[in-house]
Amino acid sequence: MIDQSSKPWMIYGAYGFTGELAARRAKEGGLRPVLAGRSEERTEAIARELSLEHRTFSLDDPNEVDRGIEGMALVLHCAGPYSKTSRPMVDACLDQGAHYLDVTGEYRVIEAVLGRDAEAKRAGVVLMPSVGFDVVPTDCMAVKLKEELPDATLLELAFSGGMKPSPGTAKTTVEGLDAGALVRRDGEIVAMKEPATKKIHFGGRERTTMSIPWGDLVSAYRSTAIPNIRVYTEVPPAVIRGAKMLKYATPLLRLAAVQRFLKKQAGKRALGPSEDERKTARMHVWGRVENSSGQSVEGQIDVPEGYELTVLAALECMARVLRGDAAPGATTPASAFGPDLLTDLPGVDSFELVRRS
Repeated sequence: MIDQSSKPWMIYGAYGFTGELAARRAKEGGLRPVLAGRSEERTEAIARELSLEHRTFSLDDPNEVDRGIEGMALVLHCAGPYSKTSRPMVDACLDQGAHYLDVTGEYRVIEAVLGRDAEAKRAGVVLMPSVGFDVVPTDCMAVKLKEELPDATLLELAFSGGMKPSPGTAKTTVEGLDAGALVRRDGEIVAMKEPATKKIHFGGRERTTMSIPWGDLVSAYRSTAIPNIRVYTEVPPAVIRGAKMLKYATPLLRLAAVQRFLKKQAGKRALGPSEDERKTARMHVWGRVENSSGQSVEGQIDVPEGYELTVLAALECMARVLRGDAAPGATTPASAFGPDLLTDLPGVDSFELVRRS
């Protein structure tokens, strides 16, 4: 168990959907994180209920953020949208010598954080974005498949399971609607005219999936150096039809007023999964690599529901970073800890791999 008296750490955004889940799970496990957020009333309420220390500060003033995380060995950053909140928190962590972990799924944010590797090494800290559902299961799958086929030039990843978004995740999804149909091709992220679709057998049956601009376009590339990457998720046919029409609305989706309206509506409708759904639902993760000779390896693994997995993975990564298991620098979860990071988590099955020639 971590020595909390010598290594205090913080959950920022502790009253948000994911932050609160992490705070409650940490307390249940005998840990005592410092809880923090922008709202004094909401931060104090959850801290009082859990009998934990709390701090209140916004991310608008760099000096305020520095003071807010002073003395912390690590910050688990759970306050989105990360396109707005990640950089000021990373800046403060570098200034204060604190490790930075977050649960973002935004590929641009992941790329920005990983781009600060040299700064992190100079500061002697770990910067590790995406320690939740996005991207731990798919990142670990990518590394596992790369180990099986080291000369792979193509990586495909997919997941399914009907994960219900929280208000924060829904708002972040709206923010990324203008990203388009992205893939990584020959090492570069490029936009296709419309999303690709693919029939994939996982979870016991064939499912229709659609390509999405998932964080693995950045994280899996960093973890494996495979130059061609696509990420898919299971979606109903109506969603595929709607996604193909989005290209005509892209200029409109970039307007601030439209973004504000859509985020407000998304925040009202997205409630996240219930406790029962988090405890019982399962997600299916699939991956495939192929080399230039046509050899391929396909893998599958079942994991807990996405938010449940996020809390398990985030707290495990936190513990390993505080133990010193990750070298200073900017890194992905699977690069730091290997693919067994995933299978070491409670409720996660073993990788099932099939080699084809």
